[in-house]
Amino acid sequence: MLYLSFSIAKSILCQDTMKRKISRQQAKNYTKPKKFFRSSLVRSLVLGIVPAILTSVPVEAAENLIIDYEGASISLNIDELETFAREGKVGDSVKIVVNRMKPEQQAEFRKALLMKGEKIDPMKINRFLRTPIGEEILTQAGKLIRLQGSRNGKYAIRSAVYKAATDADGLTIINFLRQFSKDPELNAKNLIQVANKVKDLIKDTKQMTTEMKKLSSQEAAASKKVNFASLPDLRNPGKFGYNRITRTFNDRSRGRRLKVDIYSPKQWRKGKTPVVIASHGLASERKHFQKQAEHLATYGYLVVAPQHPGSDNKQFKDMLSGYAREIFELNEFIDRPLDVTYLLDELEKQNQSNYQGKLDLSEVGVMGHSFGGYTALALAGAEIDFQQLEKDCNQEIWDANLSLLLQCRGLELERKTYNFRDPRVKAVIAVNPLNSSIFGPKGLSKIEIPVFLVAGTEDPATPALTEQILSFTWLRGEDNYLVLVRGLSHVDESRLEESVGDLLKSIRTLDQPEEGLFESYGYAMIPAFFESYIDNSPNYRSYLQASYAEYVSEKPFSMYLVQSSSSEALSRSLEDLRAER
Repeated sequence: MLYLSFSIAKSILCQDTMKRKISRQQAKNYTKPKKFFRSSLVRSLVLGIVPAILTSVPVEAAENLIIDYEGASISLNIDELETFAREGKVGDSVKIVVNRMKPEQQAEFRKALLMKGEKIDPMKINRFLRTPIGEEILTQAGKLIRLQGSRNGKYAIRSAVYKAATDADGLTIINFLRQFSKDPELNAKNLIQVANKVKDLIKDTKQMTTEMKKLSSQEAAASKKVNFASLPDLRNPGKFGYNRITRTFNDRSRGRRLKVDIYSPKQWRKGKTPVVIASHGLASERKHFQKQAEHLATYGYLVVAPQHPGSDNKQFKDMLSGYAREIFELNEFIDRPLDVTYLLDELEKQNQSNYQGKLDLSEVGVMGHSFGGYTALALAGAEIDFQQLEKDCNQEIWDANLSLLLQCRGLELERKTYNFRDPRVKAVIAVNPLNSSIFGPKGLSKIEIPVFLVAGTEDPATPALTEQILSFTWLRGEDNYLVLVRGLSHVDESRLEESVGDLLKSIRTLDQPEEGLFESYGYAMIPAFFESYIDNSPNYRSYLQASYAEYVSEKPFSMYLVQSSSSEALSRSLEDLRAER
């Protein structure tokens, strides 16, 4: 649903702005004759953001819907809204809105009003909305959907959502609105701010994607020419094969039982065997990196994939079932990196007995996705910056960055310096990491080892612009890399339930790639990076350049790679975007 909200906003906000003024005779429901419809209020507000927000929280209604803008208000009768949605008839109260729309906008508005959300278990959604993240979603939504008297509507929204979920007609905007005990009031001023933030994020991401393409092309043109067709294709498995076992480790000092998948080569390479730890994201599991781990093992690596018990899929399911109160436990900000350090300690203890001393635990790699990306960066040396976190999380209207819901929970941690740097970790790969607020420029500048950031243009959860491109410019050192992949989202849609996957496919801005394409990009880049910086093999540096990313890319799902040398140019482009605001 959150993905849907971004997509609806995107499709609406990219249309031409309506500039006509409205006469006093038309504005029968005005309390004050203000310039209510400037800045595309009807388009970006009623038609775009209202459906977006209501569908992203699951939604429903009452007798009238009040739209308030700094004291000026319009009252829309819900019965007339429903009649318009079902029959196309325009009643007196909705005329002021509907008559300002183009025919195609009217059609989309009608569709949005009656759009049914996913069938949701009322108890599960109620439990979710009572978690800290659920409460924060309601608080932010309550600034937009208020009770009269400018009171935050969070509790009324939660009640309406629950009632709507139990209704036989299902979740629609109309049905949601009817469930309020009093007429809900939309805060048009705040809604416009949200709309503009979404619009700016979409526009700026497009511009920075163009900039990444340009810089990547410049790096490719300036690099030494390489005949990649004559080199081993890293997208193919290596020669060592792989085995997988599952073990359980018990860290008694922290009361943590870690179930771990260990991928090892069938045949050990000569000399020491490099080690990589793979950290999954929020509400995920240790199998998230299974294919990448198998692939890496065939190149002679030992890959360890732990399941973080306080932020995995079991924790999420327990929350929905009423056995846990939170989507993730607050201490996961601390326990996740400590899980990795503990496992490295255990591997050192067992290196001789279980691995004949073959493991090289002095130079270890870490790769992580989303919350696992935070984990990897923390182990690399990034430090939590509470001042930055306070600044970003205490905005009246949040940026269009869903990962703030997770990052801002860090404000509940004890205020002290957290240093998770593990000196054995020599290089990290962070895929769609959340980091910009919890670490900020000050925290990320502490990293002194090579970092490989991966971003996707279609990621609404950890937006490429703020969570990877901007963060890349804060990194110091000469061996950092940023990859931006067109069409890459936050999750592997092939692993989602069929109904959710179909929904995402229906609203994506690009066609779907052939199955396995994005994985093949990882197969190419992951061994190249770790061979270069964990096994210190200079022959693999040829793969870590823009020309190789260009070589393996398949349009329109191009992969753009830039190195630290382009960081300053990216920073200037970001400053130019800010200057335009």
